[in-house]
Amino acid sequence: MSDIKISIIGAGGSFTVGLIHDLCLTPNLYGSTISLMDINEERLNSAYNICESYIEEMGANFKIEKTTDRRKSLKNADFVITTALIDGPRRLREGWTIAEKHGVKWGGSYHILYDEPFWLNYYQLKLFESITEDMLEICPNAWHLLVSNPVLAGTTHLYRKYPNIKLVGLCHGFAGVYEIANVLGLEREYMTFEIAGVNHFIWLTHAYYKGQDIFPMIDEWLKTKAEEYWKTHPEGTLGKKKMDLYRKLGAIPIGDTASITGASWPWWYHSDKSVEKRWGTDSREWWWEYVDYISNTPNRLKVVAEDQSIKIAEAFQLDTKELTGEPMVPIIESITCDIPRIIIVNIQNDGEYVPGIPKDFEVEIPALVSKRGIEGIRTKGLPKPIIAHILRDRVAPVEIELEAFNKGSRELLVQLVLTDKWITSVEQANKLIDDIFSLPYHKELREHYK
Repeated sequence: MSDIKISIIGAGGSFTVGLIHDLCLTPNLYGSTISLMDINEERLNSAYNICESYIEEMGANFKIEKTTDRRKSLKNADFVITTALIDGPRRLREGWTIAEKHGVKWGGSYHILYDEPFWLNYYQLKLFESITEDMLEICPNAWHLLVSNPVLAGTTHLYRKYPNIKLVGLCHGFAGVYEIANVLGLEREYMTFEIAGVNHFIWLTHAYYKGQDIFPMIDEWLKTKAEEYWKTHPEGTLGKKKMDLYRKLGAIPIGDTASITGASWPWWYHSDKSVEKRWGTDSREWWWEYVDYISNTPNRLKVVAEDQSIKIAEAFQLDTKELTGEPMVPIIESITCDIPRIIIVNIQNDGEYVPGIPKDFEVEIPALVSKRGIEGIRTKGLPKPIIAHILRDRVAPVEIELEAFNKGSRELLVQLVLTDKWITSVEQANKLIDDIFSLPYHKELREHYK
């Protein structure tokens, strides 16, 4: 039994039910208080009703509360989980439409046609700052578990601006490594591995199964079974594009890396429709379907909340005996109950956990999580060509974006847009920015980047 308080900011979104599910499967945390906070009262009520019913359905023991007042939710909190996305679906859809009108294509930068575009990141970074400042005042000893994007830019920015915070960025993309076990017929609990990189750009460099190197198994699979597999599974961890990059670079892209979900990097696999067809991918179709899906999240929650006949586990495809695989609850249990675990996290590279990445920049790495906190583990690093790609396509644009954000510089924002392969002139960049800024809800954005 535990007596901690967990505050979930943005609780009316899609993450909350999975979080409650994992908590229900963690008896060490029974007795804790779960505070659901959202500025949208209708979404908050739907999430609260679902979570309250699910806790009862699972026979768990938690005190659950709801509020639209963030400061009230943060009071006495031990852990704060930020999942909030400010008006995401609409702003993504309308911004993407403008970008496509200006000739930007899918498979470019992470800052335009992706779910971390500069016009959404601005509001997210302001939100992260305000949450951090409230936490430093109200619950300074609480851990901040940052789940909302942009995890890379957000984690980097917060560590720099608030060096005394207890912060960790989290992403579930690393779980793509287990797809290798599934395809090769291995039991995942006997796998060990090392993953390194930055958020949405991580690479598997070492992997073992019961002490045996997995990479020769993958090489054999590529020779004997890959072509047949790709007929039905062109995407994924062992998909055509990722395996081509593995052959060329010597490490395996994991999760969002070199995936539709990771800005479809690198662009040359997406240079036109015929090239995409050869690699078995269609970035544009996937992203437009995704934004439609998240647009409908409030309706899905409302239907389940109002219909008592619906089994919550079935509605959200939850295995009542298995954790979701998200790292948030295991981290909370490890810190609270001093249960040491190795978990993939996003933290500052101050221990040079990934050589070649700036020390004040975010990295995604394995860490030892226990009562002592979150302690990064220094990796063996990445091949030099991969480091070069990270510096060009992830570090450099984020550094420009954060400098533009901190200075309110329109000129630096233009430079950020120019990092996209499909933007070929300053005039094109300025026209795109002007059209984004002209959207009626971007008054604050326009004023910031004067």
